Amino acid sequence: MIERPDVDVLLSGELGQWLQGQALVRDEARKKSNSRFVIAAFIVLPLAAFLLFGPDWGGQIKMWIIGLAAIGAGIWAYAPRAAAIKATKEGINSALATALGLEYVHDTLPGLGFERAKNFRMVPHSDESSFEDLWHGEVGGRAFSLHEAHLQQRRSTGKSTHLVTVFRGPVMTIACDRQFHGTTLVERAKKHRKFGIFGEKDELDIADLNLTKVDMVHPGFEDEFTIYTTDQVEARYLVHPTYVERLIALEQAFAGKKVRTLFHGGELTVVLETENMFESGGMDAARDHEMVEACVAQFMSMAELAGTLNEPGR
Repeated sequence: MIERPDVDVLLSGELGQWLQGQALVRDEARKKSNSRFVIAAFIVLPLAAFLLFGPDWGGQIKMWIIGLAAIGAGIWAYAPRAAAIKATKEGINSALATALGLEYVHDTLPGLGFERAKNFRMVPHSDESSFEDLWHGEVGGRAFSLHEAHLQQRRSTGKSTHLVTVFRGPVMTIACDRQFHGTTLVERAKKHRKFGIFGEKDELDIADLNLTKVDMVHPGFEDEFTIYTTDQVEARYLVHPTYVERLIALEQAFAGKKVRTLFHGGELTVVLETENMFESGGMDAARDHEMVEACVAQFMSMAELAGTLNEPGR
């Protein structure tokens, strides 16, 4: 397993020197952003007054124009802050990745782990998707990849359409020490139901495979998880009591929910729903140490628990 980086050592070296310079960049961004907010107010407020008390275009059209103007002005005014926060985050996370012997990329495309999760229906269908915070390399001598996914569905309410978040969280893959004979999917209980209300399905036809439900020897497991597999004997070896305890620990470590895992093709894929993670950048330079600490804790907990999920634990 990788060694936990010392935040004080990181901040006393090149990263700390870079952040000192970045503090000035953030101050300038804050001033520029505040100035833009003032300019935006001088433009949007008179426009709103003119539309509300001026031409007879209908109330809905006027509100749409005012709303779009306010949103556009807000984005323009906040842009300097957003750029400074992103640059700070990329600098911190890149330095952390280097200390871990990994590589970090902020903007990324979906990886093999996400495509596999999508094929096995571990993530919901989406109309819009974005991906960020890719960490990849080796952890404990095993190929490792982790990135965050944000999935949204388009919903209609009357005459308007809006996007709703249906998934946000990390998708992680780590190579396993043994090649699997079959494919085993661990899902939360009662996800795959017969016609919606008639109990759980006994088998799944998914990703061109037929997976059958595993009858667990531990009665408490069925309240939390359901297991589908192409190899019943292997599934019982892989998903043992300690393994389930580690899944629950993974959720608790990130205040996450609905963890699911997949053993397939010599790799373990883990999907977890959480809030936005690895947000190490901020406008307040006085909080840099605190935010680096939080990012280190998040990553190490994820990597360490991933490693334990890869162990037999018998």
